[in-house]
Amino acid sequence: MQQLKDFADDRLLNGCVYCEGGFEETRDHVPSRILLDKPFPANLPVVPACADCNAAFAFDEEYVAALIDCVLVGSTDPERIRNERLARAFSRNVPLRARIERARHVEGKTTTFSIEEERVENVIVKLAKGHAAYELGVPYRQAPEMVVWCPVPNMTTEEWSAFDAAHVGGLINEVGSRNSQRMLCTQVTLRSMAGEDRAVNFLVNDWIVVQEGRYRYQAIDEPEIVRIKILLSEYLACEVTWKR
Repeated sequence: MQQLKDFADDRLLNGCVYCEGGFEETRDHVPSRILLDKPFPANLPVVPACADCNAAFAFDEEYVAALIDCVLVGSTDPERIRNERLARAFSRNVPLRARIERARHVEGKTTTFSIEEERVENVIVKLAKGHAAYELGVPYRQAPEMVVWCPVPNMTTEEWSAFDAAHVGGLINEVGSRNSQRMLCTQVTLRSMAGEDRAVNFLVNDWIVVQEGRYRYQAIDEPEIVRIKILLSEYLACEVTWKR
């Protein structure tokens, strides 16, 4: 992905971006590399994090990564998991594999998995906090107003089209932030019923692709809310919002 220098006020990112009291002791990849395939993309986003937060999410991230790959192939067989690094870790982590296997249900030709919702939400919120800090230059450490996720096959055509679309409009929150540099300005000409033309300018905020087919996200700043959208493996659509 394209690496941009952050020109926003870096005092806003003082300390861990995930918790209220943590000091900046480490740098955390957002997204974690367990969610990606090798070779890893260059210029992965990194954010400041305390050591406790950096370590606390590891088990849940491995669970989410393994769960999605198992759902995609309908099996907990490590040899069928496409992420080689994850397959090796999954093969060694017998309790994790057994846990996901117990959640697997087969009825005829249909395979479903019961998910541990709290662990999935924990990872989604963590990722959203990291993207908000990295792209907008402002940490949102408090609990979000809303966290939703849905498998893409379960979405209606209208829901998917709305989720997948580039965002038009919004704000440029922090001047110099990466988000402000990524936004595109486009102009369209509208014609009235009387035949009069009027040029209208729009700000377009498109998806940021970290790794094709594996991970992309949007950081959207609106007048009343901040919205982070994440798509994992083109399968799990996630959205997290905070009130401004």
